[in-house]
Amino acid sequence: MRWDAQALSPTHGSASDVSEIEAPGPAPALDALLPLAGLVRSISTPEFSGVTFHEVTAKSVLNKVPSGSNMPFEWTVNPYRGCSHACVYCFARKSHTYLEFDAGRDFDSQVVVKINAADVLRKELAKPSWKRHQVALGTNTDPYQRAEGRYALMPGIIRALADSGTPFSILTKGTLLARDIPLLKHAATQVPVDLGISLAMTNQDLAELIEPGTPSPRARLKLIARLRDAGLGCGVMAMPILPWLTDSDEALDSLFSELTKAGATGVTAGALYLKPGTREWYMNWLAAQHPELVGKYRRLYGQGAYASKEYRSWLTGRITFFKAKYGFTGTSGFSHRNARATGGSAEAPVAASAPLPGQQPLF
Repeated sequence: MRWDAQALSPTHGSASDVSEIEAPGPAPALDALLPLAGLVRSISTPEFSGVTFHEVTAKSVLNKVPSGSNMPFEWTVNPYRGCSHACVYCFARKSHTYLEFDAGRDFDSQVVVKINAADVLRKELAKPSWKRHQVALGTNTDPYQRAEGRYALMPGIIRALADSGTPFSILTKGTLLARDIPLLKHAATQVPVDLGISLAMTNQDLAELIEPGTPSPRARLKLIARLRDAGLGCGVMAMPILPWLTDSDEALDSLFSELTKAGATGVTAGALYLKPGTREWYMNWLAAQHPELVGKYRRLYGQGAYASKEYRSWLTGRITFFKAKYGFTGTSGFSHRNARATGGSAEAPVAASAPLPGQQPLF
């Protein structure tokens, strides 16, 4: 009842009925007044200070990856749009502008929730035309961001995929994943399940500044260990590596050392990617927190999204060295076939995966 009482404007009607929704308190989003397809209501609650949730009913949740993509999967599911993890470097920020929100503060504070995602997905997977292609979750915004603790969309999504015989992967920073370990273990007996944790630094102080809404690096390392103890493979996407902030030998050694202690089954690492939308937000953060680095970043990235070829070649060498030092050579963030034996039941065979769209893998 407390959650329901925080509704800014219960609409229960068409998207054209939302003109009375008020902007959220400390982080107003001017475009929140624009209609969202299928909007049911918008909610702001003290439990999520500064965040507004826009609950919508979706007509479809299976998204086809554009032809020509180099991704190892053809389909994705994103139960949320926007992300309260608020990672300054998030490459998906620009996608929020498609909803008439901005790529900065709105991405962090205006979260769209597809409240009927599991039911719609189950119907889509039951169609005769569905060929049980791999489905990836966590490719745009995190399916285990804090709101998942309230909405609990993932259990229904996992069951729908497994029951239909559809292999799937999950990439997350969210320790809420631990809630679904029993369900994931069962799903892995039905279909290939790839699990990946996004973790690219062990510096707690830096993490609090640059990914303020995420569980701490230590909490994510504990999650990796829990998944391995449960007999599930768990790779790590060490992205993005941040020039002059997390690319030193000391930082990389700490990261790979902790990953091997936690039992990670593989690592994929890559440099920061600054596409439009992300670039502006990240550079503003950099100017405020590390003004001495602004000129270096401008020279390193120029007008493009990728760091210079020379830098990427150098970082490739350092990542290659630390992967070899800690036994991760030949592994990737989602491929668990070379998993170390750390207890638990045998894992189902899984398919190798690649980095997220826009994240340039170095190794």
